[in-house]
Amino acid sequence: MTTEPKLATIKIVAGEGPTRRRRGLESLILATLVLLIGAGAAVASVSQNSGPAAPAPAASPAATLKLGYFGNVTHAPALIGMSRGFFQRDLGATKLSTQVFNAGPAAVEALNAGAIDAAYLGPNPAINSFVKSKGASLRIIAGAASGGAQLVVRPSIQTAADLKGTTLATPQLGGTQDVALRGWLAKQGLRFGQDAGARAADTVSINPTDNAASLKLFQDGKLDGAWLPEPWASRLVLQAGAKVLVDEKDLWDGSLTANAGEFPTTILIVNKTFLQEHPETVRALLKAHVESVQWLQQNPTLAAEGINSALKADAGSALPADVLARSLSGLRFTQDPLVGTYRKLLQDGVDAGTTKSADLNGIVDLGPLNAVLRDAGLPAVSAAGLGSQ
Repeated sequence: MTTEPKLATIKIVAGEGPTRRRRGLESLILATLVLLIGAGAAVASVSQNSGPAAPAPAASPAATLKLGYFGNVTHAPALIGMSRGFFQRDLGATKLSTQVFNAGPAAVEALNAGAIDAAYLGPNPAINSFVKSKGASLRIIAGAASGGAQLVVRPSIQTAADLKGTTLATPQLGGTQDVALRGWLAKQGLRFGQDAGARAADTVSINPTDNAASLKLFQDGKLDGAWLPEPWASRLVLQAGAKVLVDEKDLWDGSLTANAGEFPTTILIVNKTFLQEHPETVRALLKAHVESVQWLQQNPTLAAEGINSALKADAGSALPADVLARSLSGLRFTQDPLVGTYRKLLQDGVDAGTTKSADLNGIVDLGPLNAVLRDAGLPAVSAAGLGSQ
């Protein structure tokens, strides 16, 4: 049986001398005050916390960094970072594990499931995940590439109106190119849907299709066109006889970026919890990423060879020289995630029916990137009011 603690009682015994009584009284008063103070502190602690406070886990380097990317020319910073050893060197004791994806939604799904910790991908799947999770899933921490996406079609298709009744492909439903196609079709007043069998006279059918499969289907006459990132747009043009109907850079007038024609094709994201628990590892990842982008910017003549070597290591075959040259001609590699475009990209997703309207504040955390850029003597990039910088 438990007993309630009682305060000490002060008792003066008859026959004691004044000095002895005074000393005993002082001791008992002191003991009582100590007990009262201790009880008050305990009550205050219980009132402020429903349970005992757990100490915050100390941030530490991760044992492994699981990184996702695509086998695309638009992901050259990832390809070069691995092939030239930047990631392995800067990560130090942290082991690098990689996984190749075809499109952004699949990479985000893997990130949210814990299969990967960070990924290179297009901005729209990242925006969609941030919106769906109410900001709990990820943070955008850097840019990687601008440009390099086109709608390529059969030569007989001359205008948007000629797309009625055709079947077009994108890498994956809700991916950046998928949203771009749907948004553009809507602005042209064209109806569209996802039904491979229905080729209604006034409707454009959109089939999310693996990039390599899109090339084969186009060659076999089963696709009329596709909105694709590089090198796949160039492969359809140079290897399958397609023509460019829309170069996405022409849709960006520069009002949201420093220059006309700029738009984010590839960005770098990280799981939010991983960023909180392993900031040192994330900074090491960003250091390697910045080195990769700088290498691509400073070595344009070597870039094609380096990218092709990395693609061959991943896919088993290199790209033809003309395909690679055409792919690189419309690309700019940059650490800037071009955050000023994100509200428009979100609205494009809303218009396309792939996401919902939301507040994007907090979607970017550019503090670690800007610290790395500062150490490298490079200018900082802007969060455009959507996060820390």
